[in-house]
Amino acid sequence: MSVRPTTLARASVLAIAALALAACGGGETADSPNDAATGADTAADEGNDGLSGQIAIDGSSTVTPLVEPAAELFMNENSGVRVSVATSGTGGGFEKFCNGEIDIAMASRPIKDEEIEACADAGIEYDEVNVANDGLAVVVNPENDWATCLSVDELSAAWTRDSAVSTWSEINAEFPDEELEFYGPGSDSGTFDFFTEEVNGEGGVIRTDYNNIGEDDNAAIIGVSGTLGAMAFIPLSYVVEAGDQVKTVEIENEAGECVAPTEETVMAGDYNPLGRQLYVYPSAEALTRPETVAFLEFFIDNGDEIAEAATMIPLTQEQKDESLAKVAELAGR
Repeated sequence: MSVRPTTLARASVLAIAALALAACGGGETADSPNDAATGADTAADEGNDGLSGQIAIDGSSTVTPLVEPAAELFMNENSGVRVSVATSGTGGGFEKFCNGEIDIAMASRPIKDEEIEACADAGIEYDEVNVANDGLAVVVNPENDWATCLSVDELSAAWTRDSAVSTWSEINAEFPDEELEFYGPGSDSGTFDFFTEEVNGEGGVIRTDYNNIGEDDNAAIIGVSGTLGAMAFIPLSYVVEAGDQVKTVEIENEAGECVAPTEETVMAGDYNPLGRQLYVYPSAEALTRPETVAFLEFFIDNGDEIAEAATMIPLTQEQKDESLAKVAELAGR
């Protein structure tokens, strides 16, 4: 089962983002006071430049909380366009994308070789467009006072295939003899692929006795918050939303420094190897339609405000320019 923001949280994201966009000159939404005075439908119709059509998006549960409010804000300003956003995981999204079922795939990892081949066989051309930055956080129970920093080797010892590690002391002799309980996403998740590749050295390689939460990252938070010896890996955005229910572990980076997952460390590249980018993959065919181009440009142009409201890490200006250039090139501009 996929996870969506709660109704209240989603409404908060939309409200905050709408206010931020208005303050930045991003235009009125369909719920603005001016719309109420003049007629929401008329205002929207006048402001949408005649755009109409449908855009189908599916994929990563990590990217969904970013794309969903972007889609709703875009539709508020372009009433003739219907943007549908579904969540079937990165792998599930690419399967639908390469079958020609959707216009845009959401992904929390780059497309795999077998997915590239599937798209090529179907004649689907596309490009990889970065829409946000993210950190993959290792989280423990708030009462865990020993696992303050872990190396990749220590993580791999615990999580790799056929691992016999069952207590914290087997990871590090200085840790207590507390029983471990593991939580992580399923194999359709881009977070799963990214973690297993970066930590265990090969995508899909993982111990089989962990609690598989599928696409429900909140289930990991619930599990870890209720068990002293628990550990999980989840997107940083879910940690921010969880507040003090879980605690993040610093990761020893390539320079041998213990680094916490934060917006600053991710954007600076210091939170390695668990810092990553989040993507959408639009098809070239979809970008022959002006509504798809307009949506992606709206999304990227207003990405700072949308990302902040959705507790995501925005693009740098260089990344934003690169993403807009890719959309323009794929659209034949």
